[in-house]
Amino acid sequence: MPTNTYLPKDDSGKADLLDHVAVTLSKYTGTLEISADDLTSLQADAVSFRYALNILSRAQSYAHNCTAFKNLLRDGGTDAIEWPVAPLLPEPIPPIVKSGIIPRFSLLINRLKAHKNYSPAIGQDLQIIGSAYIIDPSTWKPVLSSLLQAGHPTVVWDKGKASAIEIWVDRNDGTGFVFLIIHTEPNTPDPVPLPSPGTSVVWKYKAIYRYHDEQVGEWSDVLSVVVGG
Repeated sequence: MPTNTYLPKDDSGKADLLDHVAVTLSKYTGTLEISADDLTSLQADAVSFRYALNILSRAQSYAHNCTAFKNLLRDGGTDAIEWPVAPLLPEPIPPIVKSGIIPRFSLLINRLKAHKNYSPAIGQDLQIIGSAYIIDPSTWKPVLSSLLQAGHPTVVWDKGKASAIEIWVDRNDGTGFVFLIIHTEPNTPDPVPLPSPGTSVVWKYKAIYRYHDEQVGEWSDVLSVVVGG
């Protein structure tokens, strides 16, 4: 039976593990002889990596908005257009740390596991022991929800063990569901221009997981979102 490495392959999972160990390791500073400097460094790494993922997500959303704006500017349409507004760095901005967060984390974990007082129970608590797993993609079904950012819908979903998600949208324009995007990291903003001011429409979304570049499992239930200009 295959086993997982304790270190997730995706950046979101790595950030979750960093966050968890940064909090949980404080219980074992005496047992595993962890210095205050080691713990402070780990906590700073966790904060910085999470922040880096946050600004990357904002940048990707801005890139989608720029693409939609460029297409509308090029091809025309009935909607009023404005220049996309570049995102600002969210506050507070954490101090920068040295590069190599994951190699540094891996060395720390190796040191913990080699300590005379380390035990499987500690490893389980820190979530640094790979577990046996069975992958059955045929049972996977995305669960979608939404939030609005500046009036634009963002489709919210969990990645799980999937490689990516494939999202389709029906904009209530008579064409039915059409392909929107394949996205490898949650969550997915929809950058298409909003309806004309003073009007509203229901946009519908459905999605299916992808694994090894193939659709797997079941389509999600349809998510309906009311958007307005």
